[in-house]
Amino acid sequence: MRTIISLLCFALFSVAVNATEPAQQKPVSGETVAARVENGDTLFFIELQPVDVVAPRVFDSRLEAWRYNRLVRNVKAAYPFAKLAGEMFEEYGEYIMSLESDRERRRFAKEMEREIREELEDDLKRLTVTQGFILIKLIDRETRYTTYDILKDYRGTFSAIFWQSLSRLFGLSLKTEYDPYGSDRKIEEIVQMIEADQL
Repeated sequence: MRTIISLLCFALFSVAVNATEPAQQKPVSGETVAARVENGDTLFFIELQPVDVVAPRVFDSRLEAWRYNRLVRNVKAAYPFAKLAGEMFEEYGEYIMSLESDRERRRFAKEMEREIREELEDDLKRLTVTQGFILIKLIDRETRYTTYDILKDYRGTFSAIFWQSLSRLFGLSLKTEYDPYGSDRKIEEIVQMIEADQL
């Protein structure tokens, strides 16, 4: 019995000693945010990233589901090329415009075209006409310029007219603009889902 009482006393003594020792402060990690006091309450202001919420698609028929899934496949095939075009346009656009003469610009544009052909020509040839049409729209989305305008600026008016005429044979137009809130709403949803790694 004395051993149990001694153990209890020892335990209480050690707790009392630990309680009297000053607590070591741990470094506080976190971030500083804006705040204001309103009616005695502190309100914090934290900027959140935007979140897109997409409801699960409900299709009226199998045909509608098939068309949507085909659109998803086509956008997934064309989007990487449009993304690359946007990055290259941003990277080289300022440099090209800094060149003094149209001749230098065209020479640089031809050199870039040759490099792109060497890298991507086989992959681009595999695109279907529908995927090519979607690519034209997505290039407008990524660069904010139609394909026709880009050709006209970098390769000249004659070249732009030639390629526009050729694309007309396939029922396409290089002057097609991207309309994310209208006719291209489904494409925009699919692109946003691709960018958010949901597809």
